[in-house]
Amino acid sequence: MDPTHRILAILEDALAVKDAFIRQQVDKIRESAELLATVLAAGGKLLIFGNGGSAADAQHMAAEFINRFQLERQPLPAIALTTDTSVITSIGNDYGFDHIFSKQVQALGRAGDVALGISTSGNSRNVLRAIQTAAERGLLTIALTGSGGGDLAAQADLVFCAPSAVTARIQEAHITLVHIWCDLVERILFPEAAL
Repeated sequence: MDPTHRILAILEDALAVKDAFIRQQVDKIRESAELLATVLAAGGKLLIFGNGGSAADAQHMAAEFINRFQLERQPLPAIALTTDTSVITSIGNDYGFDHIFSKQVQALGRAGDVALGISTSGNSRNVLRAIQTAAERGLLTIALTGSGGGDLAAQADLVFCAPSAVTARIQEAHITLVHIWCDLVERILFPEAAL
């Protein structure tokens, strides 16, 4: 294996997936950013969840909304449902791993909030169950998935499906979209800070 060739091949693949993912959905991305801003302006919050690297992406997104992305502005309410080990392990122990997010959605989610589930396969049972619970409770549901979208694509109100079957490429596309949302939502809600 030639490491230089491998490095450049990975770069080219990553750039191609991100480019297709964003360009094919520009209008939907803009509309979803406006929707997120509307929810937050009305006092709603974001509940974000996923497993493994997607759990890290959920925490990353929550941090960008609560602290700041690029603008100096007021904190925005976002909760990663992947962070409270006592809650996660008690639910997992008593009810099973499939319920670790849905029970938190039941406790924290209100009509008018957003539930954002991240699953590269689109088939993570705990993410699916949480999206279903959120829909039953009147939350707007958004899914970030990979090629084909899995079962999640049929469950969420808005679906953003990265055009790849490679987990790393899907996650890289997802975090690019997260950063775009962060940028746009800040600029929509705090235009004076963007000057």
